[in-house]
Amino acid sequence: MTLRLGVLEYPVTRIAGLAAYADKLDGLVAAGASGGGQLLVMPEYACMEVAAAFGAVPEPVAERDAVCAASGEILRIMRDTARRHGVWLLPGTLPRRIGARIVNRAPLIAPDGRLAFQDKQVMTRFEAEHWAIGAGAPQRVFETDWGRVGIAICYDAEFPSLVRAQVEAGAWLILVPTCTDTMHGFNRVRLSARARAIENQCFVAVAPTVGDAPWLATLDCNRGRAGVYGPADRGFPEDGVIAERADASGWLWADLDAARLDAVREHGAVRNHHDWPPHGARDRPAAVAGMQPYEEA
Repeated sequence: MTLRLGVLEYPVTRIAGLAAYADKLDGLVAAGASGGGQLLVMPEYACMEVAAAFGAVPEPVAERDAVCAASGEILRIMRDTARRHGVWLLPGTLPRRIGARIVNRAPLIAPDGRLAFQDKQVMTRFEAEHWAIGAGAPQRVFETDWGRVGIAICYDAEFPSLVRAQVEAGAWLILVPTCTDTMHGFNRVRLSARARAIENQCFVAVAPTVGDAPWLATLDCNRGRAGVYGPADRGFPEDGVIAERADASGWLWADLDAARLDAVREHGAVRNHHDWPPHGARDRPAAVAGMQPYEEA
C-alpha cells in the first residue's frame, strides 16, 4: 500500500496567541490534506513560536516555561486539527512537564484523534545546559494504516542504535522532526538521516524549521531543508535522495511503498538490513590493533 507522505519545511512566524497558532496550523494541515497527504510531518519545537504571545521575555527558560504551561491546550489544538482534516499528523514536538521533569515530546495523532508519544532520548547541549530538558520514555514504534513507523527527534537521528531498535521492531519509515539554527547542525541531521536510510534499508523523512525570528530566543534562527531518503541501491536514486525541497518553505511530497524496501533488502547489491552485526558483536568494544609494516599487513 502506497503512503502519500507530506514533510513540512515550517516557516517560523510571529504569532499573536493560541488562536492564531490554531489558525496557522489549520491552514498548513489543510494545504497538506489538499495535496493528498495522508501522513503529515512537522518539525521539532515548531510550537515554540507561540512563546512571545504569552508575554515571555526572549529568554530560553521563560519561553520554555510559557509553552510548557500551555502545552495541554497546544496538544488539544493539534489533536483537533488532525481530526478535522482526517489525516495522520506529527505536528512537531513540544516541551512537556512530566512530574518534576521536562521532556521534548512528539505526538503522533491518528485521524480519529487517537494519539501516542515519542520522547527525545539524547539532548543537545542547549537542551541540557540551558533548558534543563531531559530524556523521556524510550524509543517506540507506532502502528499506522501503512505498517509501523518510528520517530527519531532531531539529535536522536545521529545515533545509529536508536533508529536500529525501531527498525528491528518493524519500523519501515523513520520520521525526523528537527530544529537547527545553523547549517552545520542541519547537515549533521541530514547526513545522519541518509546514513540511517542506507544502513537499515528504510525510508527516513526530515522536517525542519526555517526562517529568522529575532523576537524569540529559542527559534531566533532556523536553517534546514525538508527531505526524504531511502537506500542507495537498486530501484532507488543513485544517491538515495527520494525528494528534497530546493526553494521556499512548504510541503514536500513523497509516495512511499514498503514493498520496495522488501525487494531491496532481499535483492539489493548489498543487504545492509540483514547484515547488521548481531547485538553481541555490536556491544563489544573494539580491540586495539598493533601497527604492522605494510608488507606484513
